[in-house]
Amino acid sequence: MNVKKEIGRFLSEDVGRGDITSSILTNKRISAKIISRQTGIVAGIQFVKEIFLANGCYTKITKKDGSSIKQNQTVLVVSGPARKILSCERTALNLLSRMSGIATQTSELVNKIKSINPKTDLYSTRKTAPGLRYFDKEAVVIGGGKKHRMTLEDMIMIKDNHIATEGSLVRLIQKAKKRKKTFEVEVDTLTDAVLAATLGVPIIMLDNFTPARIQKTVTTLKKLGLRNKVKLEASGGINSQNIKQFAKTGVDMISVGFITNSVKAIDFSLEVK
Repeated sequence: MNVKKEIGRFLSEDVGRGDITSSILTNKRISAKIISRQTGIVAGIQFVKEIFLANGCYTKITKKDGSSIKQNQTVLVVSGPARKILSCERTALNLLSRMSGIATQTSELVNKIKSINPKTDLYSTRKTAPGLRYFDKEAVVIGGGKKHRMTLEDMIMIKDNHIATEGSLVRLIQKAKKRKKTFEVEVDTLTDAVLAATLGVPIIMLDNFTPARIQKTVTTLKKLGLRNKVKLEASGGINSQNIKQFAKTGVDMISVGFITNSVKAIDFSLEVK
């Protein structure tokens, strides 16, 4: 990922052929600060710094990525030509607000999971905003979660539509084993979970399983001597209210899409001193 290129793309999208409002200002040097309007976790401040640097401004970070923030705290100070700072304002705040929202939600979920089962990790999915996946995933990591797949080339993941297309789960597993040491299979029944584990699938996603069904699957795999040979991932229907119930089942991974596709942004503002 070429971060500087992406930042240039963000700025170009917002500025267009020029910030015509800022162009009517006297282009004197000013100083401004970005202030938090809510509590949460800061994420993306390094990228915000790069946004202002790309426009020839000087910045000083006062709250690093991963820091807890309260209302009305300064997270970054910027100085430079007024037109340059103001033309960056919305781009910087949009990215910071989105990433901080993702990190804050992630941190809250991770804390809930770890309070029940320290060995279970929270994973993000590919349900991200087009063009923002790198930044969305970075925010998840800052919040204490893990990335899972960034792109389709990262790992073979056999899902329902692959099985429907091929017509045989067994055949797909055999093909995957020849290609990759680590791969994942999505199942929606206990029978398929046992089949996948028996065939040596290293990671099994239990899709839309209730906590009770997951617990039954775990118990069955233990009885067959297969539980320790496979990682289990819970996915589907998981939210902040029931995530502890999923953590109690003893799965290794819990993946949620809403932290990146239904972002609750953290509010920030830029104030000229």
